[in-house]
Amino acid sequence: TILGETHEEEDEILPRKDYESLDYDRCINDPYLEILESMDNKKAQRYEAVKWVLVFAIGVCTGLVGLFVDFFVRLFTQLKFQVVQSSVEECTEKGCLALSLLELLGFNLTFVFLASLLVLIQPVAAGSGIPEIKCYLNGVKVPGVVRLRTVVCKATGVLFSVAGGLFVGKEGPMIHSGAVVGAGLPQFQSISLRKIQFNFPYFRSDRDKRDFVSAGAAAGVAAAFGAPIGGTLFSLEEGSSFWNQGLTWKVLFCSMAATFTLNFFRSGIQFGSWGSFQLPGLLNFGEFKCSESDKKCHLWTAVDLGFFILMGIVGGLLGATFNCLNKRLAKYRMRNVHPKPKLVRVLESLLVSLTTTVVVFVASMVLGECRQMSSSRHSGNDTLSLQDISEDVNSSIKTFFCPNETYNDMATLFFNPQESAILQLFHQDGTFSPVTLSLFFLLYFLLSCWTYGISVPSGLFVPSLLCGAAFGRLVANLLKSYIGLDHIYSGTFALIGAAAFLGGVVRMTISLTVILIESTNEITYGLPIMITLMVAKWTGDFFNKGIYDIHVNLRGVPLLEWETGVEMDKLRASDIMEPNLTYVYPHTRIQSLVSILRTTVHHAFPVVTENRGNEREFMKGNQLISNNIKFKKSSILTRAGEQRKRSQSMKSYPSSELRNMCDEHIATEEPPEKEDLLQQMLERRYTPYPNLYPDQSPSEEWTMEERFRPLTFHGLILRSQLVTLLDRGVCYSESQSSASQPRLSHAEMSEDYPRYPDIHDLDLTLLNPRMIVDVTPYMNPSPFTVSPNTHVSQVFNLFRTMGLRHLPVVNAVGEVVGIITRHNLTHEFLQARLRQHYQTI
Repeated sequence: TILGETHEEEDEILPRKDYESLDYDRCINDPYLEILESMDNKKAQRYEAVKWVLVFAIGVCTGLVGLFVDFFVRLFTQLKFQVVQSSVEECTEKGCLALSLLELLGFNLTFVFLASLLVLIQPVAAGSGIPEIKCYLNGVKVPGVVRLRTVVCKATGVLFSVAGGLFVGKEGPMIHSGAVVGAGLPQFQSISLRKIQFNFPYFRSDRDKRDFVSAGAAAGVAAAFGAPIGGTLFSLEEGSSFWNQGLTWKVLFCSMAATFTLNFFRSGIQFGSWGSFQLPGLLNFGEFKCSESDKKCHLWTAVDLGFFILMGIVGGLLGATFNCLNKRLAKYRMRNVHPKPKLVRVLESLLVSLTTTVVVFVASMVLGECRQMSSSRHSGNDTLSLQDISEDVNSSIKTFFCPNETYNDMATLFFNPQESAILQLFHQDGTFSPVTLSLFFLLYFLLSCWTYGISVPSGLFVPSLLCGAAFGRLVANLLKSYIGLDHIYSGTFALIGAAAFLGGVVRMTISLTVILIESTNEITYGLPIMITLMVAKWTGDFFNKGIYDIHVNLRGVPLLEWETGVEMDKLRASDIMEPNLTYVYPHTRIQSLVSILRTTVHHAFPVVTENRGNEREFMKGNQLISNNIKFKKSSILTRAGEQRKRSQSMKSYPSSELRNMCDEHIATEEPPEKEDLLQQMLERRYTPYPNLYPDQSPSEEWTMEERFRPLTFHGLILRSQLVTLLDRGVCYSESQSSASQPRLSHAEMSEDYPRYPDIHDLDLTLLNPRMIVDVTPYMNPSPFTVSPNTHVSQVFNLFRTMGLRHLPVVNAVGEVVGIITRHNLTHEFLQARLRQHYQTI
């Protein structure tokens, strides 16, 4: 990207990095254009059918990744809990609970250590991956985020993190894993495994890759929650800056494929009935319903909406507090942990695991209450017997440190998988005391906040849901005990509390509403969930941003928001553009191209020609300059020239009247040697500057007029295209015509995608530096452009909605005066330019 000046917020601690933008804008070498030109309709339809097949394959593979993670998480977790449970029951009588704690520490520390080692192999595998995928779909290329090594370390590492007892979830990393599958599968090649490579030249562009990544991310959400529609909306709401109807169908189809693939295999493995679909996602909320014997019970009433709104406010405040604390922790890690050797990150993960294990064990032993196991309850909708509750919920009750016929309510929450604990809070009525719920919420809140951000693959959805569910059950218990609202359904308040806390942390609205509705399979919860999430988001936004946006900002990623503020319309395109351009000519010597590529980091260059007064004299003395001037003259469109073309085409008509009109028009034309007024205006007459030949690179000794002289804009050429042309020796000698230059097809130009060679690694000894490269067949001759007087809001909307990478600023006479990139449209940069604007008024 052509970088401009950036300004950081006061609390930023990292300099903004030179993140590369993704090239979503179609160019002249687009494979779709070639297909439309070279294929008939049937072949084009088959090509489109291939995309549908690949989308289906992405969904299936994402479902299989979810199956792999879920299977081994269950295996390791059950093994750990069985050993620990038998040890605790035995040591409770013998008084050797310290040995049970050591066994639990041995399991957890081993699993967390393995997860940390996998992150050392691929650092981008740490965390949930949602901020990175959000950046990718927004148009920013995060290095290594969609590589095969990443998904292997991510999927394997997250099962060790969850099995290691950390307060993390496996649902968030599923989104990242699905996105990696979407990015890699249609390429039919792997950079990590170079032997995996097939001759499949299609879908080799950032635009196609972005669409497949969108489908993969949606499939990850669908596999995690059994919510294909929610996954589609997640990809739309949180990621993609460009969307269309065709992409919607493909993403939804991919999400459906992932959901039913995971459902098919999980149902078959767990219940032995292959072909039945009983487990739609990794996280299942179960069925919400009142007891048939309790006629006063309702899932929710209109009176409850007031409490839901209050819970949304509290959830927003709690989420803002969570994000604030986690942001401070992230800054501390960036200052004191990340600069140190990588072993320190492993030690931090082990410290978190050690603390979490000790707190869970001690809290269950000391703070848990031993409650009587009774077959019935006698308050409100708590008349459900334990036998009437689902077997999954009933079997997860823990009796740690308690005598016979009693159970430990704190251990029931801590010594169970997080999904089972959520089911306990949703469906087990009258089980947890207010004191237990308060202590559990406080401990879980603090430990999950500390855990998110360490060097292990970790998700945030499930910890937030569990923490919020405890908050909701606490509210329900208080309303029943102190206000006497016996009609309320505790599971509904637990669900609303989970939605409030999760919404306050991540600040998602539309997609999260649909995800929760699909997970509960209860459409009547739509209104309360939506109201709660909206209130939680509005409350949290008053204090800070969502957790994912906070981590994106801390990493210095130039993420573009949905729109700019109203006050930004005081700025124009000329206020934010970068006028100091590095450019190339239509015909440029190899030595100049190499010099430009080696001395700059820009990812695109305007293709321009200079405006000279005595061009005929220049054309006589230098073949290179002659070729450039001829190209400029041939590319300038005039009304007279266009009418001349149309008149020539009209001669083919049989009408003699039209033929006479054409003849009359041609007869009255001026001689071709005489230039019309429009062409004179376009070719602004300037005295030619000395030593400004196209085969010379910009010099520091140039004056301001020489450096910023008028340049006619003809198109854009990417760095990757120039490097590919040099690598393949595409050039011609000065004694030859430019037509003798070899031509490369789109398949040849994109053969090295997405890892194009670096200019510093090329062996250019066989190339003559005086040879000339004609870049016109490979440049984009019609990129989106804006006028210098265009409002910033229009520039922003065009840049974001069309998925642009570079936006040239061209004046009224076709001269390029600057260029706008992603960095020029970030919130910090626009704020800085707005302050400068106010100072100059």
